[in-house]
Amino acid sequence: MTEDVRHQAVPGRIRADLRGVPETALWTVYHRAAEAARGDTVLPDPRAVRLVDEVEYPFEERLGAARPWVAQAIALRALAFDGAVRAFLDRHPEGTVIALGEGLETQFWRVDNGRVRWVTVDLTDPLELRRRLLPHGARQRLVACDARERHWMAGIESSRGVLVTAQGLLMYLQPAQVQGLIGACAAAFPGGTMVFDTVSRRFSARSRAGARGPGGHRLPPMPWGMNAAERKALRTAHPAVTEVADVPLPAGRGLLGFLAPRAAAVPLLRGDRPLITRLRFGAGAAATEARVAKAPPGPRSGTP
Repeated sequence: MTEDVRHQAVPGRIRADLRGVPETALWTVYHRAAEAARGDTVLPDPRAVRLVDEVEYPFEERLGAARPWVAQAIALRALAFDGAVRAFLDRHPEGTVIALGEGLETQFWRVDNGRVRWVTVDLTDPLELRRRLLPHGARQRLVACDARERHWMAGIESSRGVLVTAQGLLMYLQPAQVQGLIGACAAAFPGGTMVFDTVSRRFSARSRAGARGPGGHRLPPMPWGMNAAERKALRTAHPAVTEVADVPLPAGRGLLGFLAPRAAAVPLLRGDRPLITRLRFGAGAAATEARVAKAPPGPRSGTP
């Protein structure tokens, strides 16, 4: 009996048929749910646990057993992004969060302050699966679009602040595409913020060489990797990139949880580790020129 026959008709479940990079959304929620199910979890996420029960997909057959250290690492990454979103909402309680390639992330329900506007941007198939599995209210909008195409930028309300997140996405793009996307966000959302994660150059090379993940599944190629020392070069993506900062992982459980927020200080981990980066965008060249053009003329030289 084939895998498709075994898993196509379970009453009450919604079948997930994702392949390639979109399938990583299932890998992520699988591990996040495994961590959330623990009594000592670092990331309470009951909605993720329910998702895994509601999806018709052979998780263990395709992805292997969920390993506790991987599950905690994924949860700590999500927790770091949660912290970045909450910090943004503290400053901009009615701001807009744009989640690129959100997959089956349940972050909205973990950080919702009752006022935030949330825009999910993803490819058609994973977005349709998300639509069927998760409830979406008036403050949430789903946009079927490749993040690289930039159509999703139209109609974004930016006057109350914008935060763009890209969790588990940019490593699957080409380096030039990453630079282009960051530059486009900086130009489109002056005064905004962007938070994203990256893998190291070594891990990128391993994935492109056909490496397998902890569960034995083949990793999709990750064309873009970045080491910590290269982070400052992100400023060259656009003149409006005014700040490049590290977002450290929060502390967790056991040795992994102890090392997570201290990785930058550990010689063996400092240069070759996953990174979470926050960019802040200034007014941007176009906005600056517009302000100068509207400004009243100053006093002339030599005027008494």
